[in-house]
Amino acid sequence: MLGMASPVRASLRSEVLEAIHLVENPCDVRRPGRHGELGAYQFRPETWRMHSAAPFVQALDRATSEAVAIQHYEWICRRLERGGRPVTPYNIALAWNGGWQAAVKGRAIPAARDYAQRVTNLVEEGRRQSLASDR
Repeated sequence: MLGMASPVRASLRSEVLEAIHLVENPCDVRRPGRHGELGAYQFRPETWRMHSAAPFVQALDRATSEAVAIQHYEWICRRLERGGRPVTPYNIALAWNGGWQAAVKGRAIPAARDYAQRVTNLVEEGRRQSLASDR
């Protein structure tokens, strides 16, 4: 399924990942975050190693980081589907920030819920702007 994303699903992925980037690291700061996070998506080393054998410092390379972000996004989508949760921008962002188990079990902390709402708002704003520019 990974390489077989429908145009709608690929569009959603692109929208959500861009919104996550805007929340995580909109200025592409290169210094590590408070918990050692790096790159456009502020990956933690453990998450990076789930999807890549590349050295963690490669999270600073946008193309490499993007490839890992796509893998992580798809991994989250599969976990949400298996857990019976809809694959929505909110649920994806909730799992991205608060962990997939917390998202599936409805146990995400308030900060993760706030994060998910911020990502959702950015996705919706991007859609509104796209519709307005299409007119």
